[in-house]
This record gives sequence, structure tokens and C-alpha cells, in this order.
Amino acid sequence: MTTRAPIHPGTVDWSGENPGMYLKEEADGPFVTLVSFFRVVLSPHGRGHALVLLEAPMLDRSLPEALNVCVTDNEPLARWLVQGFVAHFGAFRGVTALEAMAYRPLQGVATSGDQRASYVEWVKGDGVEATLAWEGLGEPFLVALPPEKSATGRHEMWSLFVEAERVNARVNGRPLRGRPFPRDFAGRRSSTAFLAFSETWVRA
Repeated sequence: MTTRAPIHPGTVDWSGENPGMYLKEEADGPFVTLVSFFRVVLSPHGRGHALVLLEAPMLDRSLPEALNVCVTDNEPLARWLVQGFVAHFGAFRGVTALEAMAYRPLQGVATSGDQRASYVEWVKGDGVEATLAWEGLGEPFLVALPPEKSATGRHEMWSLFVEAERVNARVNGRPLRGRPFPRDFAGRRSSTAFLAFSETWVRA
């Protein structure tokens, strides 16, 4: 049995929550909506929230042509997360909307529900109000990815995941396009909609 040192020698870059919704209309089709929500409790830029919402992932435009936005109460943190992490997540790689999306100030955020049935994040910003519900939740499972298997290639990533069979997601009163589909994640059959709690990225 391998003995793990009680104190990790790496540098913690950030820790918090990072639920996501990567939605398609067909299993073999492109992602039509991408959502990544952050509630960060520790980082080089302090605490904060950031909702990355891309309704036209491959369009290099933001408002008013497309709702490609980041709603945040800590813009330096949000930009750091987008550049250093989101841009490396599998569903976001090569997505042109990341470069063009507008950053809008957060006006309100709230969580309701729990991981046993339905979990909801409500986010309101300048010109954006989103209600994001993860439903049909599975059993929690812990993931520990080494750097060579993590999105950045430079961090160990630890997180408690809960997959969702379906979502009920609306923005500015209308439903988001697409739905979640099964995916392989860390060798496990999972979903493209998920909760991620206690997520911690440690620079090796």
C-alpha cells in the first residue's frame, strides 16, 4: 500500500466549486451551450464568483449579437481563471467565444437545493439573469488527477463530482439550448452536466 504524505508539497492555485453544463443537441454534434460556474474561496486574486456562459461558443462576438459573457464580482480572478484553466478544459479548447466574451459585473448570486435531488445556482449580472438547475443527480465520486491527466497539464486536480442526467437551465427567461450527454471522464461513464465541489488545483 502506497503511503501518501499528509502535507502536499505543491502550491494551491485555487480552491472552491466549479459546476458545469456542456450541452449538445445531438450526441455526435458540437456543443451548443457551455456553462462553467466558479465559486472560489482561495486564489492569488482572492475570493470571488464567475459565471462563464457561452450561447454561441464558436462565434467571436459577445453582446448584443450573442450572449457570450462572464458575470463576475472579481474580474481579475475571472480573467485569470479563463486564461489559465477554462481555456484548457476539453469542451472549451479552441472555442473562439472565450476571447470575445464581455465581462459583466455580478449583482447577485444564490444557491439552493442539495446534491441528493436538484441543485440550483442563480446568477444575476448586468443584462444577464441565469437560473441553472442540475437534476437527476448520481452518487458522488472523488477524482484525483495527476498533472499529465489534468486539463492544464501543470496541476494535480482534486474534486468531488456529482453527475446530472438532465438540466433545467434558463437565461433571461428562456431555456438554454441543448442537453447533457454521457461522456467518459477519468475512466468512468459520466455526464457533460455535473457538480464539482471542493475542487482544488495544486501546481506540481
